[in-house]
Amino acid sequence: MRQIICRPRSVRGLLLAACLLATPAAAQGGGEGLSPTLSAIKNAHVVRLGYRESSPPFSFLDQAGRPIGYSLELCEAVVDEIGVEVDEPDLKIEYVKVTSDDRIQAVLQNRIDLECGSTTANAERGKQVAFSPLMFVAGTKLMVPKASPIASASDLKGKTVVVTKGTTNEQAMHNVDRKFQLGLNIVTSPDHEQSYQMLVDGRADAFATDDILLYGLIARHKSQDKFHVVGDYLSYDPYGIMFRKGDPELAGVVERAFRKLGSDNDLIPLYNKWFVSRLPTGEKLNVEISPQLEEAFKILNETEGTSN
Repeated sequence: MRQIICRPRSVRGLLLAACLLATPAAAQGGGEGLSPTLSAIKNAHVVRLGYRESSPPFSFLDQAGRPIGYSLELCEAVVDEIGVEVDEPDLKIEYVKVTSDDRIQAVLQNRIDLECGSTTANAERGKQVAFSPLMFVAGTKLMVPKASPIASASDLKGKTVVVTKGTTNEQAMHNVDRKFQLGLNIVTSPDHEQSYQMLVDGRADAFATDDILLYGLIARHKSQDKFHVVGDYLSYDPYGIMFRKGDPELAGVVERAFRKLGSDNDLIPLYNKWFVSRLPTGEKLNVEISPQLEEAFKILNETEGTSN
């Protein structure tokens, strides 16, 4: 679908990992010419944003079927900064649907300019694509029926666990299976919504994905009386906006947009809008910002201050 509209490890460790994955930023102003990505954007007057249909509150659809969410607002701030860089203040946005399975290929195949979902920035993905500064910290947990005896990964012996194809959670569950010799039946579905439905239909004993996405799905379906999130973190996942690797000018624009949001103290209000306040679709997650993410935002603010 395309639409065009005018307790994780220490935060220092997560931030270091995110910094190692980031593409070196370029200085403001492209100098002699624009990079291929920015040149194409300038010529087309359009920035293509990849969105997810069922990753609330990061990227999902409102009642009218329009893409909304925390990640999309961050991407829209990047679009504003791209407009400054290419001297095109009225860039249009084209929203392109992606899934967990095809989102990286969408970047590599030049179908989107920015991927605005719930994507973990890890070293393996960093070999193919680049990431923005840290925008969220999540981790793999389990959603199970409230009547289920499953309270942790150790209770999964011989059980069926659904994961969404192409996610880091899939690998996390295979790692847990090998480590604890659980004999899991790990099945995949194309999207978080379909994974959730497998749990609802009784075709899986647990659904494993990032905890914040599980909370979002429970809130969206108003199923707090039927399902809950259990267990310790089975992985830790720092999120970032994904874009093409090897484009330092674009990387500089992305980083500059985040630093401006940090220096204007807009990041925490933006977080609260999507994670604490009531969503446009009516749900309320009430997930307060973690100390790790709050410190990451503070560091962005400090970085902007020293660069001015």
